[in-house]
Amino acid sequence: MKRFADLTEQEVLALAISNEEEDSRIYLGFAERLANTFPATAELFRKMAAEEVTHRTRLFDLYRAKFGDYLPLVRRQDVRGFIAKPPLWLSPELAPEETHKYAETMEYEAERFYRKAAEQTRDASTRQLLIELAEAELDHEHLAQKLDKTLLTTDAKRKEAETARRMFVLQYVQPGLAGLMDGSVSTLAPLFAAAFATHNTWETFLVGLAASVGAGISMGFAEALSDDGSLTGRGSPWLRGTACGVMTAVGGLGHTLPYLIPDFWTATIVSVLVVILELGAISYIRYRYMDTPFLAAAFQIIVGGVLVFLAGILIGSS
Repeated sequence: MKRFADLTEQEVLALAISNEEEDSRIYLGFAERLANTFPATAELFRKMAAEEVTHRTRLFDLYRAKFGDYLPLVRRQDVRGFIAKPPLWLSPELAPEETHKYAETMEYEAERFYRKAAEQTRDASTRQLLIELAEAELDHEHLAQKLDKTLLTTDAKRKEAETARRMFVLQYVQPGLAGLMDGSVSTLAPLFAAAFATHNTWETFLVGLAASVGAGISMGFAEALSDDGSLTGRGSPWLRGTACGVMTAVGGLGHTLPYLIPDFWTATIVSVLVVILELGAISYIRYRYMDTPFLAAAFQIIVGGVLVFLAGILIGSS
């Protein structure tokens, strides 16, 4: 890697051209990824990409006038001092808020680069252009704010917020809720059957642990393999599978852990209280994110949970 101070004027201009081209492609990448779900934000990034293309054209015209058509390959990663940034535009999930923050950092770094380059160059015309570009990068924040007001109207922001909420529900809440319901309800029968069959808290704990972990692994793979997200827009299958699997295990472990208490009846009472809390939490999540009336959600979950709970006790006591 080369120190910035050791770059020639030709290399500084080549680096500036490379930076503008890369920034333009990043903004277009954001626009392409966000176009279907957040069209107003995508249009904002298209406008910013067009600005970067204009800057590149001005830089290349100056470069060609001074050094000809040959353009040496000088990139950010070839020069010390640039911070390596993660390729956010390649992320499986892309949120508008993340792209805005990323763009703000890009513009800030670009402005500092042009001011440092202007201090280093001796040619008056080159220095003048670099200073103008530094001011332009500084103004990009104002451009983004202006475009934000023009393109992201109240109605557009409301629609994008609703889209973001819907995607969050599809990608995380639904698989997590399915896992929590399965883990909380399906493990009740084997856990309490083992409890009332053995009256041994440690053996009951092992049964509950095995049922919870096994159900988590099974539900995780089932969710991940059921839909790759390409058509439904439900996001990465492995993220959904992880959310589903983890919440399934959590749902089962919640009422299994009390059986670490040595006294059987104390452990059982605490476990029943945990089950009540779990069913209440599931009812609230369905009410909060799935637009299900709370009483209807509570009735459905509690009735199912009670039936499974009673089945486990009856089987274990027989």
